[in-house]
Amino acid sequence: MKRIGDVIPAIFNEKFIEKTKSYSAFFDCWEDLMLKNGIASAAGHSWIKSAEKGLVWIEVDHPGWKQILQTKESKLLHDFRYRFPDMGISGISIVLCKPGNREQKKKSGAAGTITSVAGPVAETKDTQYSAIKDEALRALLDRLEKHIVEKENHFIS
Repeated sequence: MKRIGDVIPAIFNEKFIEKTKSYSAFFDCWEDLMLKNGIASAAGHSWIKSAEKGLVWIEVDHPGWKQILQTKESKLLHDFRYRFPDMGISGISIVLCKPGNREQKKKSGAAGTITSVAGPVAETKDTQYSAIKDEALRALLDRLEKHIVEKENHFIS
């Protein structure tokens, strides 16, 4: 167990504080980048999900917004690299969010908070698969869905 005397200097460590400010600024810059690149309306339909291993993961709530962001991908990459040179950003990945993911993010209200989609997927699964008559195919899709959720939760952790 650490003593309070060991913990306090870490809390007030200036490098640590600067790093957290930079990370917070990273998630908060999205609307600004959208405005700068002439696609301000996309800010309400897209968000930074995470940054890991040099990739910035962007989620969108509709395929049309994904296409719009893809047209600006090189400019966005340049802007991220310019604003956050210490992050070592080498690419951007734009993905369509799962149903209900955006609503959970809005409810949490925290920028950069990653929410699991296991709940909404499980709630809508019956309606998604009910039209499939082949029971083996339904079972296969169910296993695939569980595998994807496990991988996503592992990625988020």
